[in-house]
Amino acid sequence: MSYEVKVEVFEGPLDLLLHLIHRLEIDIYDIPMREITAQYMEHIRAMQVLELNEASEYLVMAATLLEIKSKMLLPVHEGELDEIDIDDDFTDPRDELVAKLIEYRKYKEAALKLKEKEEERVQIYTRPPSDLSDYMQDEQMQLFDTSVNVYDLVAAFQKMLRRKRLKAPLSTRVAKQGVSIRQQMQSIVERLKQAKQPLDFYDLFESDDKPTLVLTFLSLLELMKRQMVMVEQQQNFEQLFVILKEGDVDDATFESIDE
Repeated sequence: MSYEVKVEVFEGPLDLLLHLIHRLEIDIYDIPMREITAQYMEHIRAMQVLELNEASEYLVMAATLLEIKSKMLLPVHEGELDEIDIDDDFTDPRDELVAKLIEYRKYKEAALKLKEKEEERVQIYTRPPSDLSDYMQDEQMQLFDTSVNVYDLVAAFQKMLRRKRLKAPLSTRVAKQGVSIRQQMQSIVERLKQAKQPLDFYDLFESDDKPTLVLTFLSLLELMKRQMVMVEQQQNFEQLFVILKEGDVDDATFESIDE
């Protein structure tokens, strides 16, 4: 009787076991360990005959199958049966393997569905977006400015800190600053009012004192949160500009802010 060798592309020992269970039409919840172990070992030997470098995980699975098979072959004496509470203490040696196979099968089926979706999507061709900038007014172009989020601000702040570090003197005097977030928010608003135009993000960080830099950054975030200022940029990775929103902003506006 000749042995027909068919080389399959398996992604691991669990994949090989699922293949054998499907081919032998075995109930995954009641695996006959003798038969499945024999078939698995035949595949391992076929890999060796074909001089395929089987991974160590295949050999580990083979040892696991042999261990489960040996446990199921061990006889249980009558005295031990009386001491075992079948509902509580008795566990099937195959339970852990079955759980792993079921979990692996779920992921494999999900991967197949995603592969089908990918193949369907490849058949769909969409027209690339057209450049309509020649047909738009300047006011309309402003609507398509790249939005700025907190991650952009943090990146800009980190870049500014690197600049400050390069310019930092070899020695400096540390002085405690008694400025609160509310006072710093007022200071930023006053600078924007005096400028009467958008200010470069980095122009707000003139100090070389790290606590003051952090305080200014937190104050700017609080102003944005309260929708008193906004930060814009024309394109990705370009300069950030801080703009004072239209509306009455006076000292009374800051009275409700905690120190």
